[in-house]
Amino acid sequence: MNNETYDAERQVVEQIKAARERIGVELSKVIIGQQDVIEHLLIAVLSGGHCLVTGAPGLAKTLLVKSLAQLFDLKFQRIQFTPDLMPADITGTEILQQAGQERRMEFVKGPIFANMILADEINRTPPKTQAAMLEAMQEHHVTAAGVGYELHEPFFVFATQNPIEMEGTYPLPEAQLDRFMFNISIGYLSEDDEVAVVRQTTAMDAAPVTRIFTGDDLRRFHAVVRRVPIAEDVVRYAVRLAAASRPGADNPLGFINEWVTWGAGLRASQYMALGAKARALLHGRSHVNFDDIRALAYPVLRHRILINYRAEAEGVAVDNLIDRLLKSVKDSQ
Repeated sequence: MNNETYDAERQVVEQIKAARERIGVELSKVIIGQQDVIEHLLIAVLSGGHCLVTGAPGLAKTLLVKSLAQLFDLKFQRIQFTPDLMPADITGTEILQQAGQERRMEFVKGPIFANMILADEINRTPPKTQAAMLEAMQEHHVTAAGVGYELHEPFFVFATQNPIEMEGTYPLPEAQLDRFMFNISIGYLSEDDEVAVVRQTTAMDAAPVTRIFTGDDLRRFHAVVRRVPIAEDVVRYAVRLAAASRPGADNPLGFINEWVTWGAGLRASQYMALGAKARALLHGRSHVNFDDIRALAYPVLRHRILINYRAEAEGVAVDNLIDRLLKSVKDSQ
């Protein structure tokens, strides 16, 4: 690496370090509280990952994602998933156009052609439409009538699921859930924060969120995040956490064998390591430590551990299992 490239990377690193406070100031104009949620979303954006966002209605999921898009000057699209939504409603379709005496088929792009997509209640649409969305997430392109179309970069999908009113829904299979970097759970605010929200939203209109970065900045951030050094023992800790969540005869953790049907795969340790690099930069460090891995274990593992009926009957939640995993798996051997 020559000096010019090194200086450019150091400048990007300093931008990321400074971004946390500036972004917090801007988001505070429209979002009260939810600091952990905001940090996890920022880490996903800096890492180039997609997120599943779970929470009850009215917890500002749409507002939060839209505000992030404004911060990075990204084109935002919200897609409301319904039982009658078809794949072409998302990706686009060919229509017959007439110009003078000539008729030709022309592709009309769907709402997927944006930088940041909010897939609202993705579990309310049939598997065929879910698959079209998830294929676009994975491949970053769509195909119509045998022609491929590249999606705009950077490209993110934030999919929401409503934890209530599950009747008539189509839950995402575990293999498709695995494509999301994080599963971020948004809970209710404290009383003081809820009072602040009520006061803010029933007064005059809040100040608009100011753009801080651009999509080009974000792509530079992605490249720098991946070059953050991570020690082998930290990587091994992430791998051991993921492996310890898998039931089997060779797993010494009895509670995993008792309550888990299926554990986390390879993507879990990959996303813990990648997200930890972004978290380190946000916290002003140029290296990853064990605390970065521990902090991201919940959003990374939450949707990758499938509990069995016994766990459900005994009231054991996935987050309870992750608590015990973190206590059981040591960060050094």
